[in-house]
Amino acid sequence: AATKFITVKVHGGRNVEECRQVAYAIAHSPLVKTAFFASDPNLGRILAPIGHSGIPLDSAKVHLWIDDVLVVKHGGRNPAYRDELGSAAMAKSEFAVRAHLNRGRAQATVWTCDLSFDYVKINAEYRT
Repeated sequence: AATKFITVKVHGGRNVEECRQVAYAIAHSPLVKTAFFASDPNLGRILAPIGHSGIPLDSAKVHLWIDDVLVVKHGGRNPAYRDELGSAAMAKSEFAVRAHLNRGRAQATVWTCDLSFDYVKINAEYRT
């Protein structure tokens, strides 16, 4: 069973479809979903799906927040960011991940959950 509910918001895309494509890349990533479960603010796990989303991005323009915590600024780790701030934000049962692409004015929101031990166990034992 899922233990966390996550809102993924992508702002600053050229169009809504582009924003959805990036949001779904984040929301559907098994590595991101396991990081959510572990409250592990592994920036690489969250940035990788953005980069692999198929959108031609200038990574130096990407900003990323976990709730109100700015973790990535201009495509790199925010100098003021500390892992304990990201972990605390992700430890909640509901939180948001927000990416700003700085390519336009469009935005999109999708929802996802974490990938817990129980979720894997239930689905590993399930047969049709």
